[in-house]
Amino acid sequence: MIKNLTYQLIHFYEVFISFFSVAFILIYISLSLLSYYAILKHLRYQKFISEDILTRSNHLLGVSIVAPAFNEGVNIVYNVKSLLSLTYPKFEIIIVNDGSTDDTLSKLITEFELVKIDFYYQEKIVTKTVRGHYKSTNPIYSKLLVVDKENGKSKADASNAGINSSKYPLFICTDVDCILKRDTILKLAKPFMENETKVIATGAGIRISNSCEIKDGFLHKVHFPKDWYPRFQELEYVRSFLFGRMAWSQINGLLLVSGGLGMFDKEIAIKVGGYWHKSLGEDMELITRMRKYMHENKQKFLIKYIPESLCWTEVPGSREVLIRQRTRWARGLAQTLFLHRKMFFKPKYGGTAFLILPYFFIFEFLVPIIEFIGIVLLIAGIITGSLNTEHLIIMSAFVYLFYLLITLVSIMIDDLLYKSYANYKELMVLIFMAIIEPFVYHPLNVYASLKGYWFFFRQTEQKWGVMVRKGYATTQKLTP
Repeated sequence: MIKNLTYQLIHFYEVFISFFSVAFILIYISLSLLSYYAILKHLRYQKFISEDILTRSNHLLGVSIVAPAFNEGVNIVYNVKSLLSLTYPKFEIIIVNDGSTDDTLSKLITEFELVKIDFYYQEKIVTKTVRGHYKSTNPIYSKLLVVDKENGKSKADASNAGINSSKYPLFICTDVDCILKRDTILKLAKPFMENETKVIATGAGIRISNSCEIKDGFLHKVHFPKDWYPRFQELEYVRSFLFGRMAWSQINGLLLVSGGLGMFDKEIAIKVGGYWHKSLGEDMELITRMRKYMHENKQKFLIKYIPESLCWTEVPGSREVLIRQRTRWARGLAQTLFLHRKMFFKPKYGGTAFLILPYFFIFEFLVPIIEFIGIVLLIAGIITGSLNTEHLIIMSAFVYLFYLLITLVSIMIDDLLYKSYANYKELMVLIFMAIIEPFVYHPLNVYASLKGYWFFFRQTEQKWGVMVRKGYATTQKLTP
């Protein structure tokens, strides 16, 4: 009886997974075609409005860069100097000292000749207490504003204090240790100025700084990651940023602008309440609320993605930190979908309700659960001898080869467009990583996702955890 029941369950799962795989493949083919078209369109029209003309225009939009900092004393001076070096006529840098317990604030005060000032602070978004604002007495650092506040236990709270303190209509939210390309502000701001339809957010490609050479906070030389886990993440970034997000951008379906680099319309961000400090996926949750607000107010809007690498950031180098990060991401995904569940299939929310949210629920949230069920049934089938081995091999090979094809195409397009790798050896290593990824790296992500879901449904205490970084001491070189 147990064998018969197991056989029926496996048969049902085989039929289900066959249809699911076909749907998944068709969606990926569609996304690939959309992404290819979007990239060609970007390359064709990127000079529609000359960047030189934009920088000299009287209609140039000002941009505030908000970068929270908690216990960043080791590298904070280099990081701020890197941000100050960005090229744009009208911008400010807002460093939010989020209750650091090290020498972050004192180093900023000493290096940049800061003094506490009287500042008209409007708490449009509620945050932990802001203790003061600091400006430099040196005109060279006139673009720098430092906000000192009590620790809010989240990047969201610190970011909101920075938004409250900003003076320009657009803001970039980034991490203080991210290294931005010098023309990042202009690249991200350009869609806001050249589109007739209101643009509420823009994002761009993010690459991995692990093993890169950094001098005084500036990217000196790009290197392919040396360690295994960063290499797998390099592969992920290429595939997701170049293919997935470009495709969703083309149909105005972006639900995620990375927390490492995103530009937002400040007015809309404030109207929806800023970042939610209880969220573990605050970047995705904010975009969802902004989309919801625009739909409810019947305003046309765009969220654009730039297919260029404008930001380099350090990613987890160990399995422990990687799993911790992915667990938080998975929990943030579940949290956002649950929080906005009433938006599903409501006509007033348009494509967000009928396409974007259902896609994220089915093909992002459910996939790890479906894979886990498959593993359980596979083990049960082996034990009871009721497994259709031939069907399993055929389906697995088909899905694996399709995945590999998509990944290889992503790698090739990325290399042709941006020449991100120093030589063919690095390219071949990345291709090798793509071949073994489903067997070595993917299971870790499935485990982390299931762990995140478990934490979410159990309502355990929300923790961001600590991102352990190698920092400048080992992966980055400094000049005297």
